[in-house]
Amino acid sequence: MFMSISTTGSAENPATDLGFLLHKHPGKVQRFTTSHGEAHVFYPEAGDEVCTAALLLDIDPVALVRKGRGDGRGRGGSPDFALAQYVNDRPYAASSLLAVALRTVFRSAMKGACPARPELPGQARPLRIELPAVPANGAGEGGGPAMVARLFEPLGWRVEAAVIPLDESFPEWGDSRYVRIALVSEAVRLADALQQLYVLLPVLDGAKHYWVAPDEVDKLLAAGEGWLAAHPERALITRRYLARRWSLTRSAMERLELARLAEADDREVEEIDNAVDDRPEEEAAQGSGEQPAEPERPRPPSLAGQRRAAILDALRETGAARVADLGCGQGELIGELLKDARFTGILGVDVSVRALRAASRKLRLDRLPERQAARVTLAQGALTYTDARLKGFDAAVLCEVIEHLDLPRLPALEYAVFGAARPRAVVVTTPNAEYNVRWETLPAGTVRHADHRFEWSRAEFGAWAEKVAAAYGYTVVLRPVGPQDEEVGAPTQLALFTTAVDATGTSAATATPAATGTSAATATPVTTGAPAADAPTSTTTPEGGEPR
Repeated sequence: MFMSISTTGSAENPATDLGFLLHKHPGKVQRFTTSHGEAHVFYPEAGDEVCTAALLLDIDPVALVRKGRGDGRGRGGSPDFALAQYVNDRPYAASSLLAVALRTVFRSAMKGACPARPELPGQARPLRIELPAVPANGAGEGGGPAMVARLFEPLGWRVEAAVIPLDESFPEWGDSRYVRIALVSEAVRLADALQQLYVLLPVLDGAKHYWVAPDEVDKLLAAGEGWLAAHPERALITRRYLARRWSLTRSAMERLELARLAEADDREVEEIDNAVDDRPEEEAAQGSGEQPAEPERPRPPSLAGQRRAAILDALRETGAARVADLGCGQGELIGELLKDARFTGILGVDVSVRALRAASRKLRLDRLPERQAARVTLAQGALTYTDARLKGFDAAVLCEVIEHLDLPRLPALEYAVFGAARPRAVVVTTPNAEYNVRWETLPAGTVRHADHRFEWSRAEFGAWAEKVAAAYGYTVVLRPVGPQDEEVGAPTQLALFTTAVDATGTSAATATPAATGTSAATATPVTTGAPAADAPTSTTTPEGGEPR
């Protein structure tokens, strides 16, 4: 099993700097023990202009079988399977075994560490990597040179790949499943190249020669940091790297999507995966501006409960059957929607993986009757992306969502929901900033939740709602939610956007506001899946202190 790495240089920047990066001296032949055999590193060529480092992995297939399977008889003692344990391509074709050797032999280089020359790891340099024999199995996913190109070209490599014939003396026998590969780049960091090889060699092979444990997800995400989340073939890469173990693949894909959204939004993952409030109940209630109920008194309806009731009233008013809950949080609204048979299709979307998992648990989706569970879909996504799957819903709900966006990104959400998805009705709720003075536990001048980017007065919210309605051809009615205060209004404000004529045939312009002090109706559009590449980004999370 062989691989070479070559670079070029000059007298001022000698190619032999490769030795510093790899932590292997060009003048020595070094041997390393790996879990699957002996690895040898040597330099066929080492000069100022050209330097080539070679990794030769010597695999003992018999020892490998004895170590992993004892007597080597295989499943059910099949003679064919047992023979394949001893007669195989492991010593010759680059596979997951070579990836393991890379991690063992070039660990420091993969981390980008070089204490002797700390300036070198961050420099991009010309590289040529050659692999004489790599299995490129398709298994229905397309193999051969085409797969090599799909995996490496999006990373900036120029790919030279050719199929190796079974026997050059007998061309009529056809081609083998092996490919000769050369990867060329004019400017790439060595650490990035090694990390990409570590992930993609097992992907090309389509199999791993060791047990794929849950920690393989962490290894994949660590090695794929900075490139895998944006790779167009990330689903294929994840599935094949994790040996098609569905539970691990799903976990990895969720974390990759979260990392991609965080990177696009220039925020930390922890900042956007915050829809689940880990604080004690008393502290969460205090931070939200809602007083915890005193144990000796009957507990009044919570503001969150009044919001949900208002949303349901509005959805029923519009005659909506298919509803998208955007920024669904832990699924409280979805649970209420499920109780009413008129809502036949429900989509819940949130950027937070933890919130979606909590919603699935709370809704007991795995225990619901099949017809009931079929009404609900949960998906990860950011609401500032246009997505074809948001189209076709009767109503969309943005319950305590817009205040979690930076104001410059709010127009992107407006277009994604009102322009691209365009449901017949949209319900938006948001805190009334004027009411904050009535919360005894909320210090003056602060917002109700640490993740709120803004909180609007009634005049500010009304002006925004009128502007959006005029821009996208909706009419809008504003309603208070919660107890009314003569001076500062209700704690929550709601806007019900409808198109010219709703499902009941009533003109949206003549819709009557709900009575003062009653809850208002809302509906939210949903965004799921991979967002458009040119769309702006943002994150939305439900208000942590006020459960949805």
